[in-house]
Amino acid sequence: MNVTLMAHTQLSDDFHSYLSGKLDEIDTDLQILGASDGQAVALTAIRTCYSPNKPTEVIPKEGGKYFGKQASDGGKGSDADRLFRHIVKSGHTSTLEHISFTFAIEGVSRALLAQLTRHRVGFSFSVQSQRYVKLGSENKSGGMNYVVPEKTRHKTYKPNFKSESMARLDTETSAEDIFESAMEEAQFYYDWLREAGVPPEDARAVLPNATACNLVMTANLTALLSFYAKRRKGNGAQSEIADLAESVRAAVTEVEPWTEQFFEGATQ
Repeated sequence: MNVTLMAHTQLSDDFHSYLSGKLDEIDTDLQILGASDGQAVALTAIRTCYSPNKPTEVIPKEGGKYFGKQASDGGKGSDADRLFRHIVKSGHTSTLEHISFTFAIEGVSRALLAQLTRHRVGFSFSVQSQRYVKLGSENKSGGMNYVVPEKTRHKTYKPNFKSESMARLDTETSAEDIFESAMEEAQFYYDWLREAGVPPEDARAVLPNATACNLVMTANLTALLSFYAKRRKGNGAQSEIADLAESVRAAVTEVEPWTEQFFEGATQ
């Protein structure tokens, strides 16, 4: 699995220029205040709901108050962090939906994809098609890539039944060998169907849930917090999607460090 953050919410050049002019008038600066672009968007959205100021006036008129002062609740960070904590605690997280992140996700199983796309609200997906991408051994893809489930590794097994499919395996083998054998069989039958003239959209029916795929995913911050709460490690999620949840968290918190506290406290 490879997860790359491709894009995330940033202020436009025009709005940066506008802010620079306005903030100069009050002798302050967004960077000096230590505010990220995501925090600026979040504060603007939150305060627009409660402030008499226009959205474009929130940062110039209220930025110093929130970003320039210690959190009044005794918690970490600025008073903006205190406000963000209050918003999350009160459930007014629609204001964080204005912050979005786009990921390139590579080499995950179709089993993971089925789980991932259950998260619909606040998510957009563009997925590699098995209908148009040919997965035959002689195609550009070089055949079907697949993801080996963690729990098939390092397990030995002694069959207590006889079958043709088990005949080529040792009397005592590993679960991973059994799995690899199944993948080879799936590739063989896919290739055979394609050779018989069956189009990819129908031949793909024999491909397993382990078949790897690539996708682009965009989600807002509120949706990602909900996803993480449900799929994080130690919360009953399958290991592959739990790994994805941790990768997403790491990517988001790297560019917007203030969100770390909300991933830490994420609940279902």
